[in-house]
Amino acid sequence: MLPNLGKTDLVELLRKMLLVRRWEERLIRLAEEGPSFGHYHVYVGQETIGIPALAALRPTDLIFPTHRNHGYLLGRGADPGRLLAEILGKETGLNKGKAGTLHASAPELGIPHTSAIVGGIVPIAAGAALAAQVKGSDQVSVALFGDGATEEGVTFEALNIASLWKVPVIFLCENNTEEALGAAAGGYPKSVTAANDLGNIARSVGVPAVVVDGTDSGAVFTAMKVAAERARASGGPTFVEARVVRWPGSNPLWPELIAGETELRYAWEPEAAPELLIRWYRNQDGLLRYLREMLSASLLEKDEAKEIDSEIIQHVEAAVRFARESAYPPPESAYLDVFARPSQ
Repeated sequence: MLPNLGKTDLVELLRKMLLVRRWEERLIRLAEEGPSFGHYHVYVGQETIGIPALAALRPTDLIFPTHRNHGYLLGRGADPGRLLAEILGKETGLNKGKAGTLHASAPELGIPHTSAIVGGIVPIAAGAALAAQVKGSDQVSVALFGDGATEEGVTFEALNIASLWKVPVIFLCENNTEEALGAAAGGYPKSVTAANDLGNIARSVGVPAVVVDGTDSGAVFTAMKVAAERARASGGPTFVEARVVRWPGSNPLWPELIAGETELRYAWEPEAAPELLIRWYRNQDGLLRYLREMLSASLLEKDEAKEIDSEIIQHVEAAVRFARESAYPPPESAYLDVFARPSQ
């Protein structure tokens, strides 16, 4: 189902989802073209989690992503060109080329930090929420992490203390383990935790937990809206588990466009999709599900969707040109912004 929003807002969500998809697909091609910028992760297939989740929050709320951070940065309004420049290590990057893909941040957009350490972002998000509570602010903090982070002791500790002190934090677990290729080629859940239901880990310390279909944008939006309202009313934290099938292109060691880039017509002509991914595009791709729902509700026409997509593709290509043409930082800048300056 679609989020309970007006047409203008729903179209804007589609624009953001398409921006994330096209930007990430272009990043994969950029990595293949060179020069190398190291390992990276993409948010393809999870757009209907992150974008509706952001829509349920206020601009003043704080977001703390994990290594699949590009979708949240773009969804919060980060400039696509500056984000690409950051990944390429350029001076015009969001963090002057020092954070790269795994630690890119945008404090001015409410994303103070990204951590690629499994579970590492969870206590930071809880700490930020505690700070907001102490200051008497109605700000909510969101910890973003994958299913693998639930095996880390620091995640349990953060859940426990957040529950104990009723800290205004939302623990959003993006569980993309289904059809993932782990060591046993059967996924990760049995290897990282003995819990059959990840929500039980949160419930064991009194944190309410809810499970939603990560391709159902309306369900994600509602769950996050309820969790945010609870946090602002001093009700404490909520654990939201959004389940999705991992995009097949994220299964190899490096992200791959194993069947080419997404074509919007797969939303209404799934049989036209490459055989390798026909099941994905028909049943598991949240972005195409969202587009189908928009078309079915007569909120958008096919030609309008194609026009939006074309505009975004051009925007992304302009971002690539900007990043490529940007200069690398001078060597002496390596000594700048290393330590925080004490406040005067």
